[in-house]
Parts: sequence; C-alpha cells; structure tokens
Amino acid sequence: MDMIHEAAHVARHEAARAALAAQSGSEYLTFRLGAEEYGIDILKVQEIRSYEVPTRIANAPQFVKGVVNLRGVIVPIVDLRLKLGCDTAEYNSFTVVIVLNVKGRVVGAVVDSVSDVLELSAESIKPAPEMASAVDTSFITGISSVNDRMLIMMDIESLMASPDMGLMDESH
Repeated sequence: MDMIHEAAHVARHEAARAALAAQSGSEYLTFRLGAEEYGIDILKVQEIRSYEVPTRIANAPQFVKGVVNLRGVIVPIVDLRLKLGCDTAEYNSFTVVIVLNVKGRVVGAVVDSVSDVLELSAESIKPAPEMASAVDTSFITGISSVNDRMLIMMDIESLMASPDMGLMDESH
C-alpha cells in the first residue's frame, strides 16, 4: 500500500512542478505599432495574415476598418494604430492582421509588423509606470526589457472587449 501512496505523491509532485513550469514562462507575440513594440499572449492569436482591404461598415468608429470573410466567418478588422493614437497608419507590404480569438469572437487587429514570439517569465515583466499618455494605459499590463528592446505588454482581450470598441455583445 505504501508504494501506491508513494507513487501518487510523486505523480502529484511532478504535476505541480509541470504546472509551475508552465506558469513561469509564457509565450508572447510581439509586434510594432509606430516606434513602440508590444507583446500579447500567444494563446489569443489564431493566425497572422497579410493585410487585405476590408469591406467598410457604415457608422463604424474610425478605427474599425470594416470586415473580411475568413473562411466563412465575418471578422471585424480593427486598426490598432488608429485605436491607440499612433500618428500615422500607413499600409505597406509589412502591414499585417493578427487574427485573435477573444471571448469566443474572432477579431482582426492591424499592426505595422509582427516581430517574433518570445517566452517571458512573469518576473521579467515589470509593472507599467503611471503616466499621462495618449494610449489608454488600463490595457497595459507591464513592461518587459528583452535584449535592449522595451516591450509594452498588452491585455489584448480587455482592449478588444472594451465597450468603446463595440465588438463584443454586452452579455459576454
């Protein structure tokens, strides 16, 4: 009987260690908006696509560029550069759409370019300083420094689900 208890104890210990390891390093997709580089949870990213001109929707906010048909799913396209107050939003060969899955909805986010995927530990992300800026800092979860690069960590789910975006049903 003791061997069974011992095996169960070891299994629990291994599971706890695996859970801790999974927690300690999370993967983030990094992308550029103007001069800044941002990081978002890779688990929210469904795919990355080249930019295609969406179908405009009447009375949509300026930052909602329209919708595209993505394999039968109508996906709203948000230009994060306009939403976050970047000076210019130029469309060129580097412009991409990050297709996100946010609270069960598929949403596209236009960014200047995608940089890479990084694994960051929770300790490497520092709290964002309080500052008066054009960007709504309530969606910024922290700042991380990676090889001389400053990454602004963003809670993309909260940003996309915020009421002023008008993308999510209030009941969610």
